[in-house]
Amino acid sequence: MNVQAILLRVDRFSAWSGKAFGWLIVGLMLVVCVEVFKRYILNAPTAWIFDLNSMLYGTLFMMCGAYALSQNAHVRGDFLYSSMRPRTQAAFDLALYFLFFMPGILALIYAGQDYALLSWRINEHSNVTADGPPVYPFKAVIPIAGLLVMLQGVAEIVRCARCLRTGVWPERLRDVEEIDIVQEQLARSEHVDEESRREVMARAHAIEQAAHQRGAGDKT
Repeated sequence: MNVQAILLRVDRFSAWSGKAFGWLIVGLMLVVCVEVFKRYILNAPTAWIFDLNSMLYGTLFMMCGAYALSQNAHVRGDFLYSSMRPRTQAAFDLALYFLFFMPGILALIYAGQDYALLSWRINEHSNVTADGPPVYPFKAVIPIAGLLVMLQGVAEIVRCARCLRTGVWPERLRDVEEIDIVQEQLARSEHVDEESRREVMARAHAIEQAAHQRGAGDKT
């Protein structure tokens, strides 16, 4: 198995974990709806519901970090970065990965492990009320999320190294892309060269075709 295949496998694993935990948003919605009904219709609010909401959303946020990284979706100052050549981008990314990403994520894993072990040891519960929800499953998510982000981060570092060697960014797993973004790029494409315009048009057409195929599959 070559390096590119391993990188794509890491991308798929990050995408799978992000999508799996993405379903927590449905649970969070149901919890909020039930609590609104209890609070305003039955006049029976739950004292610890805010803690539960925070833990659900926190788990969703942390466990989708590796997925966002695999899709190159984290926030960056793109107004400068996009104008750089691939090798310059890779060198810039590589420096930031070693200066900030690696120390930060290693600290998250190390500290999160201590927090999680202590929480499990003392059977920690929310202290808002006497019957508050358990906190230790949520704290166990911290080191796990850190490990997932670290795995994807190592894959991104390898991508940077390959780009420095070849001058071209290695392929990454493409999942979804918002059609309005592609259409906006298409609208602006009159100011760029013909090759870039054809590329944007091809991307927009591919996304529309995929959407039509999914729609046809749902009808059947």
